[in-house]
Amino acid sequence: MTPTPRRSDSLSLKQARRIVLAAQGFGQPRAETPARRRDLKAMIERLGVVQIDSVNVIARAHTLPGFSRLGRYDTADLETLAYNGRKRSLFEYWGHEASYLPVDLQPAMRWRMARAARGEGTYGGLARFGRERQDLIAEVRREIADRGPMAAAELSHDHRGEGGWWGWSDGKRAIEWLFWAGIVTTKTRRGAFERVYDLTERVLPKHIVEAPTPDDAEAHRTLVRIAAGAMGIATERCLRDYFRLEVADARAAVASLVEAGELVPVTVEGWSKPGYLAAQARIPRRIEARALLAPFDPLVWQRERTEALFGARIRLEIYVPEHKRTHGYYVLPFLLGDRIVARTDLKADRARSTLIVQAAHAEAGIAPADIVEPLKAELDLMALWLGLEQVEIKRRGDLAGALGQG
Repeated sequence: MTPTPRRSDSLSLKQARRIVLAAQGFGQPRAETPARRRDLKAMIERLGVVQIDSVNVIARAHTLPGFSRLGRYDTADLETLAYNGRKRSLFEYWGHEASYLPVDLQPAMRWRMARAARGEGTYGGLARFGRERQDLIAEVRREIADRGPMAAAELSHDHRGEGGWWGWSDGKRAIEWLFWAGIVTTKTRRGAFERVYDLTERVLPKHIVEAPTPDDAEAHRTLVRIAAGAMGIATERCLRDYFRLEVADARAAVASLVEAGELVPVTVEGWSKPGYLAAQARIPRRIEARALLAPFDPLVWQRERTEALFGARIRLEIYVPEHKRTHGYYVLPFLLGDRIVARTDLKADRARSTLIVQAAHAEAGIAPADIVEPLKAELDLMALWLGLEQVEIKRRGDLAGALGQG
């Protein structure tokens, strides 16, 4: 490792990439044996947030960041961390989007819960519902308090909507308002990833429920500090986006952390905005990463940042008509060393026990011969992790032919 730059220093783009990748957990070699639950817990605590998404083309999207960094691990460990009664290590709330967050962060999210209860920082329709239907919200809270954990569909106050606002019933709106306000939280998930809700004080560990609530400014500093540690180096906008903070809140937190010496302003080659370096960040001399990255991975979820760091313009094409897609439906960028070198459109065909590579494209300027073998190895590892027996390469994309040989 080389020393952290002094306040007046500038960084090359390669240095910035290595800082980011090390901060994101790509700086250490994976173990050959499956990762332990404590490794997964440490990884999520390092990141501070894992975005939850029900997309299940390969595996649930939130299970993929663990595989990208740790290799094989038991996804049941993630469920245990998130839903193991009051011993849980994670909880669900609005972090980046819907997210798993370390339970220790719950007090630092109470400002968002309080604002949501006031109708601030949430969906306009939900805020309006909160103003107009406090009677029903109180009824739903009482029902959960009296009957115990339940899904929204199990509420007796299930007044059907008329197709607007996602077709939500009034009962569903009430329970979502309570979730935003921090009054209820997810006790567990079941079936088709359906949330089961309970009162927050009956779900979270007792020491978290009883922990003091920091003032808003301290909470924002905590979140920006975690974001900076997880990103290594970032612009103010990216620090703000990590936990979706308001501009003024994030700006004040960044300024305070700079004054305290926890963030170091630096210039980065090719960046139009100043970077802020976490004071404890280090610059590895090399990064030997090999990883397939989910579309919602925190390394790539901020698209402008990804392009500035890696020169790769990544867009989610799930909602793009098929004939307009460039790289495919569910595309995972392939990280090799400190560069994004390819993109793979993947699908798990569980009926055939096959991981299908529907398309594979090399990034501009990357020779397929340099990446075929490591990409094959990563695809084989993913298939093994998913319990699939084979990898099938479709002949779409400029990398597919070389990938399918042998």
